[in-house]
Amino acid sequence: MYAVIRSGGKQYRVAPGQTIRLEKLAGEVGAKVELGDVLLVENEGNVQIGSPLVANVKVEATVVETDRKKKILVFKKKRKKQYRRTAGHRQDFTAVHIDRITV
Repeated sequence: MYAVIRSGGKQYRVAPGQTIRLEKLAGEVGAKVELGDVLLVENEGNVQIGSPLVANVKVEATVVETDRKKKILVFKKKRKKQYRRTAGHRQDFTAVHIDRITV
């Protein structure tokens, strides 16, 4: 059994027992989170595709960690013009453990 969910403008394929990193969600570590934007569900060979969402399907998860990713460097340069800019960015994320998918 698996589902395709939408969170933070991205789509993720999730299965029970899996741990994934999503865009930052509200909730403390250990809190239960319900991911309701389910786009597709597969259950024992039976595939349900939503238009755009599948009705009455929920993905229940537990927040495992809230942190920031490694820093990425953004470097801009224009040659022969003595123009250089360096900036860094660290994206917030929430790691969740998928408990179950209810159909």
